[in-house]
Amino acid sequence: MVTDPKIAPRPEQPYASIRTQVTMDEFGSVIQPLHSEVMQWLKQQGIAPTGAPFIRYNVIDMAAKLDVEMGWPTEKLLTGTDRITTDVLPAGNYAALLYTGHYDGLYDANRVLIEWGRDNHIEWDGSTSPKGDVFAGRVENYITDPGEEPDSSKWETEVAIKVADKK
Repeated sequence: MVTDPKIAPRPEQPYASIRTQVTMDEFGSVIQPLHSEVMQWLKQQGIAPTGAPFIRYNVIDMAAKLDVEMGWPTEKLLTGTDRITTDVLPAGNYAALLYTGHYDGLYDANRVLIEWGRDNHIEWDGSTSPKGDVFAGRVENYITDPGEEPDSSKWETEVAIKVADKK
């Protein structure tokens, strides 16, 4: 189930993550280990995340590799390491919807948001490159912790894409 997409402004959001390039087939096997590794690093720094874990989609080429980050939001921009990336999701207007259900339905939830954007003449903040579609801010926020809610039909995930600034 997905909610109707809405556009709303968001402030910039600092975060810590691990960036990687994976195929769609590899994708599911890296999410949990990398989120856990970032969380462990944050704990070692004495820092608690300020929200739910997320995946940031930097470059998408469904037929080849995705350039993604598995991250956690933080209160301020931190100093990373060779392994841990720290960055900021840019401020701006984001189109977003809430998807409820198992993670295997997220592909369709993303499709709904992309098609809604196309149907409503929304321009995403991004570009096309030889490596795929580049996004300034495209995320999936994993609101429900499966460890706390074992019923996957109740899992909530927000899908959000930054809208291009008006020229």
